Amino acid sequence: MDSSVESGVNCGRESGSKRAVNCGELLLQMLEAHGIEVAFGIPGTHTIELYRGLPQTAIRHVTPRHEQGAGFMADGYARVTGRPAVCLTVSGPGALNIATAMGQALQDSVPMLVISADNQRHQRGLGEGRLHETRNLQAAMAECSLWSHTLMRADELPQVLARAFAIFASERPGPVHLSLPLDVILSDASHVSPEVWPVPSRPAAAPAAIAEAARLLNGARRPVIALGGGAVEAAEWCRVLAETLDAPVTLTHNARGLLPADHPLLVASSPSFAAVRQLYRDADVVLAVGTELSETDYDFFFDGGFSLGGELIRIDIDPAQLSRNARPALPVCADSRLALSALLPRLEAQSRNGAERVAAVMAALKGSAAHCPDYQRFLDTLQQALPDVILLGDSTQPAYYAAAQWHPARPRSFASAATGYGTLGYALPAALGASLACPERPVVALVGDGGLQFSISELASAVEAGLGIVVLVWNNARYDMIARNFEDAGMAPIACDIYTPDLLAIARGYGCEAARAHNHDELDQLLRASAGRVVPTIIEVQESDFLTHNPAV
Repeated sequence: MDSSVESGVNCGRESGSKRAVNCGELLLQMLEAHGIEVAFGIPGTHTIELYRGLPQTAIRHVTPRHEQGAGFMADGYARVTGRPAVCLTVSGPGALNIATAMGQALQDSVPMLVISADNQRHQRGLGEGRLHETRNLQAAMAECSLWSHTLMRADELPQVLARAFAIFASERPGPVHLSLPLDVILSDASHVSPEVWPVPSRPAAAPAAIAEAARLLNGARRPVIALGGGAVEAAEWCRVLAETLDAPVTLTHNARGLLPADHPLLVASSPSFAAVRQLYRDADVVLAVGTELSETDYDFFFDGGFSLGGELIRIDIDPAQLSRNARPALPVCADSRLALSALLPRLEAQSRNGAERVAAVMAALKGSAAHCPDYQRFLDTLQQALPDVILLGDSTQPAYYAAAQWHPARPRSFASAATGYGTLGYALPAALGASLACPERPVVALVGDGGLQFSISELASAVEAGLGIVVLVWNNARYDMIARNFEDAGMAPIACDIYTPDLLAIARGYGCEAARAHNHDELDQLLRASAGRVVPTIIEVQESDFLTHNPAV
């Protein structure tokens, strides 16, 4: 470390009879006070002083093998809890490595706090070849976060953290990035109050907007409800809403579990399929709650065929979202829970043939190529062997089908990288974060052979942390979805048939349990045997063993 760092800066070590607290130590104390329970990070030369205060807190630290893994772990943790974890990185490669995971979290409204060390204030932006030097780290990270800020004085720390946690608590969530120059991390913070500022309340809907929404819905004859991940905050009201309106309900990836699989008003499929789209075209009023109405849920085949036939009532906590993708007749800027709790007493329970309309859609889907029986049996085997499982899907064929055919018993139990950013390598580290958050529940990473190789080193992190997740590997020795895209474009696939190593041998080398399932009975047995383990179980399934035909997605 430069001598300039040592001179004139209190490093938090003993000084006389009183020990000073540096800004890095105060940061960890305040993160704990804000409710942070888990930190993910790879210690580096620039982050040592961020770690000094860690042993004085109850925050659990987990070390990934790549900073992108840290971000995906924080993502998985937040998906199942709704609360942020913190990631600690160096600047330069550490921050930019985690940027992809932050981009996925930004697209999917997942909270996380990423804290990066940076060069000293007087060294930043000079291009002098400093270690990890990034010309403008704050600007770079602003592209994948809701807010990126550089802390310039220890005195600002309480206010800056207050703003970060206000975003998590009161806005559409997403990642927040803070950078701390080295001399700020080391600066004396003994005079700074560690008091946590209160977070603001979430926005409620205007009474006039609620009254107008009730008027439109009470007059509707063919209403449809579209629930997205933002509706999870109103989980206790969603079933009541559907039954009061007697309206068919569709769920996005992030809304899975808001209605149980056997509910007669649940359209147990994807809005990207023709029969479901027809339901929307026939609707006279559509109530969309906490959903982007984006292509990864409503136009997965990118044909532009999704449209709404009636008036759209849109409830979203993000005012900017209310003018994206579809023109609402009534935009309502509000937290979903507050909006629905205000709306429900105004709704008149009426019979609108909702169950019959859903049954007609499901009958049409059953006779089409939209739902694949082979994938359904595969997913059913998983769900039956591990009830109440949390499933984290990568970009792989069965995870694509799970977007339509997987229906957990409760929300915050399913996520897939196929939505939003569409990253490969997501499922394994995300499953580790989910397992840390919910150690009492089984957690499965559903990943292809190609996607697994993006983050297979995180098996070491899982063994080290004692996390007994299941990694279910769908092996077809290729990037199959991309190969199909080539074929759809009239081309022979290029660079899609990849060399696949012995994944089970690699998993055993990391200290995991590993086996291949040749059929559904073996898969069931291996899944059940994973229960109670404190190391991961890797189960490989060859696609050819489980598909009687290879459907076109």
